[in-house]
Amino acid sequence: MESRYDCQLTVALPVALEEEFIDLLRGLPTLVSGFSIIPAEGFGAGAQLVSTMEQVRGRSRRLLVQVLMQQAQVEPLLAALRTTLRSADVAWWTLPITGFGRFA
Repeated sequence: MESRYDCQLTVALPVALEEEFIDLLRGLPTLVSGFSIIPAEGFGAGAQLVSTMEQVRGRSRRLLVQVLMQQAQVEPLLAALRTTLRSADVAWWTLPITGFGRFA
């Protein structure tokens, strides 16, 4: 059985943008059928350390939002997100999906 997914879009964003970003994704049902959210921490030159805790620890609290989708839908989704969410503190990347399935 062939998977309907051929691409994974990952978006890394500050935890402060979580609810806004979820609302944006849920408002685009023709482009996003579902997604996963993973807590993460950002470290490095691009990390913006906002809170005192982040400054002490040297890393920022982030979320990784993963969306399995068709490659052809990535650019329309990114364009829709850019119109509402313009932030240099949000990064994205894609990876190919070579297989997908369920155990039942």
